Amino acid sequence: MLPIVKGVSISAGAAGVRYRNRNDVMLAVMVPGTVMAGVTTRSSTRSAPVLDCEAKLALDVGGEVGAAIVVNSGNSNAFTGAGGFASVKAVAQAVADATGVPEARVFSSSTGVIGEALPHDRIVAVLESLNAGLKPGAFDAGARAIMTTDTYPKGSGREISLGDATVKIAGIAKGSGMIAPDMGTMLVYIFTDARIDQPQLQTMLRSLTDTSFNAITVDSDTSTSDTLLVAATGMAGPQIMPGSADADVFREALSDVMTDLAQQVVRDGEGATKFLEVRVSGAASETDARKVAMSVANSPLVKTAVAGEDPNWGRVVMAVGKSGAAADRDKLSIWFGPHIVAENGWVSPEYREDLGAAYMRQPELVLRVDLGLGNGTTTVWTCDLTHDYISINADYRS
Repeated sequence: MLPIVKGVSISAGAAGVRYRNRNDVMLAVMVPGTVMAGVTTRSSTRSAPVLDCEAKLALDVGGEVGAAIVVNSGNSNAFTGAGGFASVKAVAQAVADATGVPEARVFSSSTGVIGEALPHDRIVAVLESLNAGLKPGAFDAGARAIMTTDTYPKGSGREISLGDATVKIAGIAKGSGMIAPDMGTMLVYIFTDARIDQPQLQTMLRSLTDTSFNAITVDSDTSTSDTLLVAATGMAGPQIMPGSADADVFREALSDVMTDLAQQVVRDGEGATKFLEVRVSGAASETDARKVAMSVANSPLVKTAVAGEDPNWGRVVMAVGKSGAAADRDKLSIWFGPHIVAENGWVSPEYREDLGAAYMRQPELVLRVDLGLGNGTTTVWTCDLTHDYISINADYRS
């Protein structure tokens, strides 16, 4: 159960965009005075809703106005030409008419099949009922409405003390496939009743994205629709000042929520049976550490070995070598969990294959690489690659 965030109301309903007999639209409405921050995909083929969100995040609307988020699943409204923007406009205006929120403060997202016109009239038709059904704390219903190939709704929350007040953070996410870091990767909506100004929230969000949503990968494919929005209603606690102890406490809690949601996406990766943490140390730079970590995490050969519970450390050596980062064979060390597998340019004399094989049978794994060249470190999270991933994506449009 996620905490109820003051100033946020949510509802979900069935518009029949693509799915039958399930909710596929979420509406969230926030009180006047809410500040909005966000990051979006850097894909050059990003969708009309993403481009619209980017434009609205850059607006200075002035005054104390509310905000709304509307999300549909089943159709991404991506690669839909001028019609895609017309659909975004129609939905946003209908939300504005139903809620009283200015159209310039209505943020829309769509997720699902690419290249099909969004039947926005179906969404418009249910917005009045969605507005009538708004209620605090309906995060589970909202999380379920935005799912596509997800197998469960994703949510995370925290409560923190700032002064004498309790401040709450609650977030929901969707994502299972087409997951690779290039912003925040997936759809994520985080709500808080903290009092924080927009520039500070935006700066904090962008920084934390690199250690959460930009540190995950399922299949190395970046979606056209990736959007991460944070709404702060300002209804609880003291004003959070930059550089203050309160700012540190809030940042840590926001980081916890973002990291938890990011890891839930990996755990629910399409067809996944294993959760894999890849830790890289000893790189010549942080950039090189990231190159190595993502090369390992995205390697189909590494991921299929993990799926088959095969401690094939040679595939890790391969992934390090192709990463483009500085590496020296004779300084490279590799661990599967607590077991050192390779060191000094060769298999470790301490390593036994049966130990590695036994470790690989666990559902959660840590693969560690030390390059022995410097102080660069990073951690990323991924999952295995199974036959079910192929089945899910081969039949996605069926």
